[in-house]
Amino acid sequence: MRMTPVKNVCFLLCLFVFAQTALGADRVYLDITASETRKINFAVPWFKNNSMTSQHQLLDRQLAGILGKSLVFHGIISVIPTSNYGGTQNSDWKRFGADYAILGQYEATADSLKLEIRLLDVAANEVIMGKSFSGSLQQKEKMLFKFCDSVIETLTGKPGIASSRIAFVNGVERVKEVYLTDILGTGFRQITRHKHLTVSPRFVPGGSFLTYTSYHSGNQNLYITDLRQDKVTRVLSRRKGLNLAPAWSADGKSMVLTLSQAGNPDLYLTNAKGEIIEQLTKRAGINVSPTWSPDGNHLVFVSDRSGKPQLYLMEMRTRKIRRLTFEGTENAEPNWSPTEDLIVYSSLRNGVYQLFTLNPLRNDPPVQLTNDLSYHESPCWSPDGNQVIFTKRDGNKNRIYGILKNGSFQRRLFTLPGSQNYPQWSR
Repeated sequence: MRMTPVKNVCFLLCLFVFAQTALGADRVYLDITASETRKINFAVPWFKNNSMTSQHQLLDRQLAGILGKSLVFHGIISVIPTSNYGGTQNSDWKRFGADYAILGQYEATADSLKLEIRLLDVAANEVIMGKSFSGSLQQKEKMLFKFCDSVIETLTGKPGIASSRIAFVNGVERVKEVYLTDILGTGFRQITRHKHLTVSPRFVPGGSFLTYTSYHSGNQNLYITDLRQDKVTRVLSRRKGLNLAPAWSADGKSMVLTLSQAGNPDLYLTNAKGEIIEQLTKRAGINVSPTWSPDGNHLVFVSDRSGKPQLYLMEMRTRKIRRLTFEGTENAEPNWSPTEDLIVYSSLRNGVYQLFTLNPLRNDPPVQLTNDLSYHESPCWSPDGNQVIFTKRDGNKNRIYGILKNGSFQRRLFTLPGSQNYPQWSR
């Protein structure tokens, strides 16, 4: 399999000058998902060009634009249009209603870029955080995403997710390949080139490896690829029948996947090499879509043992199983939050798949996230547990959408030819 080359590049990140008083123990952080939280107004004026030439003059707007979009992506920030104040850095931010302003400057050559960026608290007229970066021009998004994540951490106490990656399947008809992208869709990378049907990408904890299932050999085999290079891919499981959609343990040392080698699709616990440790379900209907709790103590999966697909909880110490869902014609595709005891799943209600959340360890009723008349499927949590990405039907094609866990800020994430499915977020 041939993949798009990715250069192994690194850039220098160093902290510079800043008062730390606003980051002290008495700081009150914002709740990123509280429904009553007002969006924070940011001014992100054009960056100052400190280069000797004007060759890269357009970078001033590009850098501000990328940073502004990555901040807005988190759902708690609104960026004041630069047209309101002409994009200049010496504006009266209070007059334009800004809570914070980001002031950046850069130096650029033919193949390098240096950034210095500061976060200004407008009310206090105080710089509360800043960073400097050095790297290649091609790394500008990576630098800006890192600064964005630091801004979100300053506001909420938890790092942002701008530097995370999203895997998904894209294609036409039966030719479907796995791709990677950043959160803004500014850098797509094709991972598989089987020219066949590929499904269910799954990140291995740590984000350096990705597993997926492909039919190109004539059987539904499970493969793993090293995302740090563009050539090495090996098979993890090629047992006859299904080898599908592993749920990786938090330490990456084991996984639970669906195998049908004995005829019935059942869940098996294996090590990281795909060697079977234990069969977890035995001929009690079709058993698929496992998702592991972050502490490894529980597993939620889908089974039709009661007649229709429903969610079930397995206690891993005792292997005891109990049914979780009773509402909806079908309930499927669970995904456990990386930060709390909460799963998101798709539920067929009145002929339409909607997204719901549910605490699998309590008896609380499920909470509905979506309600528009379109199919919402294959949900997956963000690394910070504040957002969900999913597949949504747009006309006759599927697109990748995002939504906050409180049901607000639903939007399409990026534009790409073809139909996109099975989104997965790196953690």
